Amino acid sequence: MSVYRAQGRHGGLSLPIVVNNTNFSKGEPTLLGLDDVRTLFHEFGHALHGLLSDVDYQRLSGTQVLRDFVELPSQLMENWAWTPDILDRHARHAETDRPMPEALRARILAAQNFQQGYATVRYTISALLDLALHQEADGVDDPAAFETELCQHYGLPAEAGLAHSLPHFNHLFNGGYAAGYYVYLWAEVLEAEAFARFEESGDLFDPELAASLCRHIYSAGNARNPKQAFQAFSGREPSAQAMLKKRGLTV
Repeated sequence: MSVYRAQGRHGGLSLPIVVNNTNFSKGEPTLLGLDDVRTLFHEFGHALHGLLSDVDYQRLSGTQVLRDFVELPSQLMENWAWTPDILDRHARHAETDRPMPEALRARILAAQNFQQGYATVRYTISALLDLALHQEADGVDDPAAFETELCQHYGLPAEAGLAHSLPHFNHLFNGGYAAGYYVYLWAEVLEAEAFARFEESGDLFDPELAASLCRHIYSAGNARNPKQAFQAFSGREPSAQAMLKKRGLTV
């Protein structure tokens, strides 16, 4: 998602210009894999965050929010990619135009939770490693020993291992996610809680909820405290329960 002009009103009306540049595999027609679909919906969520912005100052518009809030609008949008109504619209056979068979759809949805316990543990320990490293003001002389001590402290099973050992933990050194690797999992806590509101309503396209989501999240930019904005929409404090349920980790 690229912003060519941010929304704002200070000094004159500025309407947003936002572009999503795709890089799908070539073909006739272009066929999208599951990861392509997820990325398309994800980046569309970022685009909506910029397009629906309604603030006075451009510097506070759209996606220019705190790092641990910016992934909420995008990751939330991914949920609709896998709903039956939307799947029936975009997941159609390239030649016959038939919708995806229900049995195949069920298998794809079931596979979303494959090895989620393993994946969650590996992500969490990487986030903890990132935060611990950035609390060491004088640096770390022995990265391997630092990793080992931290993994032992949190009781990481040896079978899990580290997804990102420090020498190749790219997020720490490139892209602005230093001390912020946790934000993707935190965004999932928020988006699962937000999507649960639609599920509880019985209508994933509830117009009143959608308007509330736009008003409190997508249009607010950084002009409002993110915690207050989220609570104004969800009506409650964020909780990990919806995220754990989504990952199939509840008993």
